[in-house]
This record gives sequence, C-alpha cells and structure tokens, in this order.
Amino acid sequence: MLTDQHKQSQYLPVLALLFGAFVWGIIWYPIRLLEQAGVSGAIATTITYFIALIMGLTLFREHVRHARIFNGNAHLLFWICFFAGWANIAYILAVILGEIVRVLLLFYLAPLWTILFSRFLLNEQLSVQGYAVMVFAVIGAAVMLWQPGTHIPLPGSEGDWMGLLGGIMFALVNVLIRKDQSHSIQLKSIAIWLGATLVGLGCSFILATPLTISGINVYTWLILLAVGVLMFILSIVVQYGLTYIPANRAIVFLMFELVVAAIAAYLLAQEILTWRELLGGSMIISASVLSRKLNPIS
Repeated sequence: MLTDQHKQSQYLPVLALLFGAFVWGIIWYPIRLLEQAGVSGAIATTITYFIALIMGLTLFREHVRHARIFNGNAHLLFWICFFAGWANIAYILAVILGEIVRVLLLFYLAPLWTILFSRFLLNEQLSVQGYAVMVFAVIGAAVMLWQPGTHIPLPGSEGDWMGLLGGIMFALVNVLIRKDQSHSIQLKSIAIWLGATLVGLGCSFILATPLTISGINVYTWLILLAVGVLMFILSIVVQYGLTYIPANRAIVFLMFELVVAAIAAYLLAQEILTWRELLGGSMIISASVLSRKLNPIS
C-alpha cells in the first residue's frame, strides 16, 4: 500500500505538468475562434481572467485579508499584478497575430530574461556556464529571426514582438514571485488573475472594437466560460506540479507544450516551420533546459 501511495505521489505532479503543457499547447485555438466570432484578444483576456478571478476570490476568500495583503511587501504584489497582466495580454495577442510555434519559441526565451532579472532583483550571480547558456539562447533567437537582406535579426511581425514581450514580462513575474516570500500562493494567483483582467480591460478601450454583452451569442459565451475555467485550473494544477517536481525536471515536461502546439498548429492552422525556425528553436529549447540545471553563485 505504501508503495502504491509513493507511486501515486510521484505520478500526480508529472501528470499535472503534462496536463498544463497540453492545455497551453492548444489554448490558442479557442482564443482564435473567439477572435473570429468578433471577441478581440483584449476582450477575451478581460472576460476569461475575470471568470478565473471570481472563482479564485470565491474559493480563496479567507486569504484576502487586509493584514495579509499589506504586510510590508504589498508593492511586490502590486508589481506581480501589473506585469502579469501585460504578460498575459501579450501572450494572447501573440497567438492571434503570429505563427503559433514561432511565438512560443520566442516566449521560451524567458529563462534568458530570468537570468538577467535575477541578477538585478535577487542579486544572483551566474557561473561562466550560465552566461554561455545565455549566449546560446541569443544565437538561437538570431538564427530564427534572421531574414535574407537584413543586418540585425529582429522580430518581423506584431505576433513576434508580442511573443518576445510576453516572455520578458513572464520572466519578470516569475522573479518577483520568487522575491515575494511574504504572500501566499493563493494571493499571488489572485494578483495574476486581477492583473490580466485590469490590463485586458484597459487594452479593450484602446485596441478593441466596441462590443456589447448582448452581441455575444450563447456558443461564444460557452467558449469564454470554458477558457476562463481552464485559466483558473491551469494556475492551480501547474503550481501543484512545480511544488513537487524539481525545476530541472519540470521544464522537460513543460516543453511538451511545444510538441502539442506544433501538431495542433499543423492540423488546425496548416502552419509549418522553416529550417531556420527549427534550428533556432532547438537552440532556444536546449538553452531553456540547460538553464534549469545551473545554480546561481552565492
């Protein structure tokens, strides 16, 4: 019996990470369906994360206390909320505007930015090998972004830029979450959902075509509800997996997202990667995996 319980305790976190990676690998499709139905990325972000926020406030209401929020590090919770909002809106706009796998590869430059933010915000110093990994990731991005006739390899579309920006903001949020040890996971999750809701709402007034609630049909509402519930579940499930799986193993399971996204993009959007994207993407993935095995110098 103990052996079975031990196996279960090992399998459940792995299954949680694989489930999270699978959902993130296909979540772009309903988001694109919403865009086609007239619900822009900004509005979809607002509604879906508002659903997740309401669920979180309902289930974790005991954590929402003045003393728990304003405990001397409320500013960190504010910045988590702010940058998480921009990370999520950038990700959703990226998967609408760009090629799915290409966007995700740019997003997976996040470990590079994490190294830089950790140096300035957490005072972590890397070894020579750590900086070598950074260079490897940059070269991979350059290979993927380079186009004939250009001197500097830069993102070539709005989707590319949004994917890159989303990865930067995602890395910053992760470092801030690590820095903030005085707030619970539940409070930080609520901050993320709140940030995505507020930033999405602000962008809706700037980027989105006006849309009334009555203009959304039942089928579209069901998609919005499903995505909102998935956003809530993903936050909880992935955090559970990361709690019990070492980071250097967890990244291997999370990379399953790229496999799912590549297959889904081919089947659902007829997207095919070029040789430069395959080569550069392989270097970015390798750098992401290696970066999880490097410990900072104390």
